[in-house]
Amino acid sequence: MKVRIISKSGVLPRYETSGSSGFDLPAYVSEPVVLKPGERKLVPTGIFLELPEGYEAQVRARSGLAIKRGIGLVNGIGTVDSDYRGELKVPLINWGEEEFVINSGDRIAQVVVCRFEQVRLEPVEELDSTERGSGGFGHTGV
Repeated sequence: MKVRIISKSGVLPRYETSGSSGFDLPAYVSEPVVLKPGERKLVPTGIFLELPEGYEAQVRARSGLAIKRGIGLVNGIGTVDSDYRGELKVPLINWGEEEFVINSGDRIAQVVVCRFEQVRLEPVEELDSTERGSGGFGHTGV
């Protein structure tokens, strides 16, 4: 599948390995961005996508940044809808104990493109029963 892209830096994001499901998003900043412990900032990427209808782009944290530096996404996973044409910006948070400096070109997040289907919600008075029922939040054991 082809996805049309504009990259203000002129560098296209890429998949790091042939088995990668996500491509990395680079920061696109005019000067370094400093994230202090506990601080949140919206970091621009200079990337604009044109996704086909029926697809979304999921913006996810990079596992290496998360475990090594405590850097994650404020909203867990961000969704880019197929009709959005604005710049991809990444809401980062520093859960670590040290300042984290972001320079232009640093890989700050990853994007996985996924197919989706919109559903038609049908109001009812009750749902079909299952063996599990309403059990959740650890009801199946440790």
